[in-house]
Amino acid sequence: MLKIGVPSKGRLMEKTFDWFGARGVTMARTGNEREYSGAVDGVAGVELVLLSAGEIPRELAAGRIHLGVTGSDLVRDKLADWDRQVAEWALLGFGHANLIIAVPAGWIDVDTLDDLDAAAAAFRATHGHRLRIATKYHRLVRDFLTEKGVADYALVDSQGATEGTVKNLTAEAIADITSTGETLRANHLKILSDGLIHQSQATLYLSHRADWSDAGAVLTALAARLGLAAPALAPDQAHPVSR
Repeated sequence: MLKIGVPSKGRLMEKTFDWFGARGVTMARTGNEREYSGAVDGVAGVELVLLSAGEIPRELAAGRIHLGVTGSDLVRDKLADWDRQVAEWALLGFGHANLIIAVPAGWIDVDTLDDLDAAAAAFRATHGHRLRIATKYHRLVRDFLTEKGVADYALVDSQGATEGTVKNLTAEAIADITSTGETLRANHLKILSDGLIHQSQATLYLSHRADWSDAGAVLTALAARLGLAAPALAPDQAHPVSR
């Protein structure tokens, strides 16, 4: 049995169902809205596992599911050395969003990361603590800012409306996902001109750690149905190998 994890609700679930359905693999949620169960028709031996989008990277890394659909931002943020644990099999062409760094629109002298670095140093000298950046994406943001040489800041966790943290005085800047920028503008924030961290989209991932001994043949059949090249598997079909 090949297990595939799919987001359990919202547009990401609907778009995923549409993407597979357009290629002859029908997915449907069964039971009521409180039951996370589903059915797959079109390829024998595939089990649908409904999870939150944020859980799917963890389940792929643990090998409890063979395939999973989630945002590339979540995989990169939640999994260290993500490409050693999972492989991108297909970009699905929906769920587009950018992970960016934004600051108050009133900071007229702050437009680039260099400006932010200077502002952070001045902020610490004035206030005695580091400039706070609210985010859900700690790994991606930290790695990006380290690469760009920005050091004098502190990441603060935000699991709610990140755009509101500056107005609520719990952060001075934010790093968050945006698609249109309308929410940022409504909260009087602007994106730094070089503040794009990652362009995310929904992606079909394959687990390097799942047991493929009984699922390799199903993967080949699924690939043919979807019109995708079948990933190479190790000789014993225990684990897939990267091309």
